[in-house]
Amino acid sequence: MTVEIVGTETHGDAFGVFDAVQSGDYELGHSASYYWKDRDPNFLFFTTMPFGMLPVEQYAWFYHGGGQALMNEAYESYGLLSYPGGNTGSQMGGWFQKRIRSQESLRGLRMRIPGFAGELMSDLGVDTVNVPAGDMSDAFKRGDLDAAEWVGPSLDFDLDLHLVAPFYYTGWHEPATELQFLVNRDAMRRLPEDLQLIMETAMRLAAYDMYVQSIHVSAEQWTEMRQKFPVIRVKDFPDDVLEALRVSNERALERFAGLSPLTRRIVESQASYMRDAREWTLISDYSYLESIGR
Repeated sequence: MTVEIVGTETHGDAFGVFDAVQSGDYELGHSASYYWKDRDPNFLFFTTMPFGMLPVEQYAWFYHGGGQALMNEAYESYGLLSYPGGNTGSQMGGWFQKRIRSQESLRGLRMRIPGFAGELMSDLGVDTVNVPAGDMSDAFKRGDLDAAEWVGPSLDFDLDLHLVAPFYYTGWHEPATELQFLVNRDAMRRLPEDLQLIMETAMRLAAYDMYVQSIHVSAEQWTEMRQKFPVIRVKDFPDDVLEALRVSNERALERFAGLSPLTRRIVESQASYMRDAREWTLISDYSYLESIGR
């Protein structure tokens, strides 16, 4: 079996991966589930959720807590299979051209922020838009953007966002951004069972390897960014902004949970699993960092 890798320079449509794999033009795609929210709101939940699980908690949910089975169910009627496809870790809250001092500072801002988080920001008066990564820096220069979130130092540095927006806000919205391997179900099932197992194993390894690489590259890039561009100012969102986002998030989750029995099961599964996993995270990793003071 040979897997041929092509990018947007070949297929020409960064947001066309879903259609390309569903139609069979490509047997396998790599993207993020929340980009397909307009097709099915259930897809939102399999990338990451605001105020949600950390990467290791979410991987545990996918592989051992029922998350993969729920994702299979969500994609079943579309003739697709979806698998965890690599995590970028806790993402930063975005690059802003001006400092955010209150909720009022957000009103009318044009911000690139997708997914569930974009819906919550809209509730606070932000004008949310979806701009391809390669166009963001120019969009700032044209005045089409006032703020944008992408990933973190591992990928932000190469987009030169630090040259067009000096305020770098810490994250709240994508604590465990999981990409996806999107697979044409018929193509997968045409493979003999041993190759299906090899594909699933390779995707699982690639997903975790991307997470480890992302942590490594973010550490390297952040060191370089901090040294070369001391004008960058790392800020936390004000308490009133975070509280408003939390309230909006809770309302939105309840609204989404009412869309279908499957949606409610996904929402309840994530909430229940996070409660248990977070209790352990707090007395293990969090307590360790707190106790050593750094």
